[in-house]
Amino acid sequence: MFIFEQLTQHAQTQPDKVITSFQNRETTYGAFFQKAVNLAGYFQGKGYKKEDIIALYLQNSDDFLIVYYACQLGGFAVLPINTKLAPPEVEYIFNHSEAKALIYDVRLKDVLDQMETPLTRFQDLLEVGGNESFRTVIADDYLSYTKPEVREEDTAVIFYTSGTTGKPKGVMLSAGNVRAIANIWAESLEITSSDRMHIVTPLFHCAAAHCFSIPTVLRGGTVVIEEAFSPEKTLETMEREEVTIFFGVPAIYSILLNTPKLAQTNLSKLRLFTYGAAPMPYELVKKVKTLYPGVKVQNLYGQTENSPGATTLKDHYALDKIGSVGEPLPHTQVRVVDVYGQDVPVGEVGEIIVKGPQVMKGYLKNEEATRDTLKDGWMYSGDLGRLDEDGLLYIVDRKKDMMIRGGENVYPVEIEEVLYAMDEILEAAVVGVPHEVYGEVPKAYVVLKEGKSLSEEDVISYCRTKLAKYKLPAEVEFLDALPRNASGKVLKHTLKPTVNAR
Repeated sequence: MFIFEQLTQHAQTQPDKVITSFQNRETTYGAFFQKAVNLAGYFQGKGYKKEDIIALYLQNSDDFLIVYYACQLGGFAVLPINTKLAPPEVEYIFNHSEAKALIYDVRLKDVLDQMETPLTRFQDLLEVGGNESFRTVIADDYLSYTKPEVREEDTAVIFYTSGTTGKPKGVMLSAGNVRAIANIWAESLEITSSDRMHIVTPLFHCAAAHCFSIPTVLRGGTVVIEEAFSPEKTLETMEREEVTIFFGVPAIYSILLNTPKLAQTNLSKLRLFTYGAAPMPYELVKKVKTLYPGVKVQNLYGQTENSPGATTLKDHYALDKIGSVGEPLPHTQVRVVDVYGQDVPVGEVGEIIVKGPQVMKGYLKNEEATRDTLKDGWMYSGDLGRLDEDGLLYIVDRKKDMMIRGGENVYPVEIEEVLYAMDEILEAAVVGVPHEVYGEVPKAYVVLKEGKSLSEEDVISYCRTKLAKYKLPAEVEFLDALPRNASGKVLKHTLKPTVNAR
């Protein structure tokens, strides 16, 4: 069954069970389904056809998932948009995608008003908050709805990449892709109808939606949604809602572990900590395992182009295989290849490529980029990695992040792991900066824990005991926070200086 068919079945078999909890507002499967059907019927009544694009510009909420499922029920393509983008970036996505309708949060109207092209470009506008045109539609039980004939290859979701280099690309995921990834993560995370999944990362990013929310609904569980991460509020929600599974990027775990309230929070129902988007430093994993020995820890690795889902590191490897992103997910193949597409020997670095039913159908209106990424059924990730003797994958770095210092390859993640081992450091990022002799040298950007202090020489001296000389940071700069995109990834391109390092 496609995911909207599974929702339909749950609405019939467990209509009174809670599907979403948001700001103390609980919605049952039956009520949720009816709201989604009403919205799907509204767009069908307006003449929208299969694969027509409906843009979604909302903060995290239960409404977000209602719109997502309404688009699946109607056979439309839902386009979630990053609410942290600047007006020109949002406008680019509107123009490039040619979305026919927009559902937006009234609190984001000021961004929309700054765009050059007026909102009259859209055939339909539904506002959440304010005049509540959205609320009127989803409450209209008299709207007619017809189940569409959905095919495997029909575009169901479009996520635009974060655009850290060049213009963002629209990743087209088919109905078959979405069904596959929901089943893959439901199986890998062993999700059941008893689980209460806690979402604090943005739903407009595919991980929160496809790794956690949709698989939970697939299995008939409950999705607990927060509008945004806030350490004390998040801990209160985890306790009150008796959360069983939590997902966060490493920065979130670092903040939570340094929040005094954590010690007083009852997390007795929690069974699984999951993390992704960036490597988790050994010290963070160790602290989590020490504080919560009864809670499993699982890493997730994937990209928007694979829905996302490539590998996972399960709890039994959490400390023994630190730095690894684990083994291929169910129904997924992963290889590490050279520039000719041939497998490299164990331990050697190459590009990670992925094959599986969750791999995208392509980039919207970009055949050249699609051809560059999809080759002979394999998705070329642009990530550099290596396999160990047990077949576990390690991310070395993004191709574009690797630097060459005087002929030696330097991978920022190696240096970052060493920096994270320092007790005083909360966050760290390393980039290559120009050098007149060596071409490029590493520069470290460091965020200290509250009340801690370090000098540049302290950091470099520590690194000197752990790293080869050519890997040592040439400079260390201290920041209040690292620049990140909405998915928690560090925007390293914003850190790169244009002047030569000394």
